[in-house]
Amino acid sequence: MPGPVIVGITGASGALMARAMVDELLRRDTPTAVVCSNAARMVWQEELGASFNETLVEWQEHPAFVHYALNDLRAPIASGSYPAAGMALVPASMNSIASLANGISNNLLLRAADVCLKERRPLTLVPRETPLHSIHLENMLTLSRMGAVILPPDPAFYLNPQSVDDVVRYVVGKVLVSLGIDQELPTDLQYGERVI
Repeated sequence: MPGPVIVGITGASGALMARAMVDELLRRDTPTAVVCSNAARMVWQEELGASFNETLVEWQEHPAFVHYALNDLRAPIASGSYPAAGMALVPASMNSIASLANGISNNLLLRAADVCLKERRPLTLVPRETPLHSIHLENMLTLSRMGAVILPPDPAFYLNPQSVDDVVRYVVGKVLVSLGIDQELPTDLQYGERVI
């Protein structure tokens, strides 16, 4: 892998997915860079009952982890010459999606995603909004046409998930496949020919 996987955490609902994504990358000792929006920090507190900074302290104990401040436009991940392996926005707010679709990259999270688009590196967006109106759909179509993978965190009900954690693990597995980190869903999610 050429460089870290970048995880952008935006202010949409879905902090549990973001936490699970970073935890899984670090469990594998995959170099991981995280950028978190201010709105995401508020959602983190509301949804997980802990501050983002508390989680950050835990992650920073891992040697493969690095965190960049949202406004640190001098961070290496802001440059196309930095060999990032790809990026996932987990979750991806409609505001971030709209900004990317219109070439607006006024913070590090958006700039890193924009770099992935321009350098043709893997970029996966996990949008968290419903219902979607036409502008949301047009923005996602624009990004899909530019090479981004749009990966809504839809539960695979046919797999009979038994908990929210089952759904989250499935979504994280799909993101890892979309970034090219895995070729197929992890074996611990498979039962015979079916994924559980």
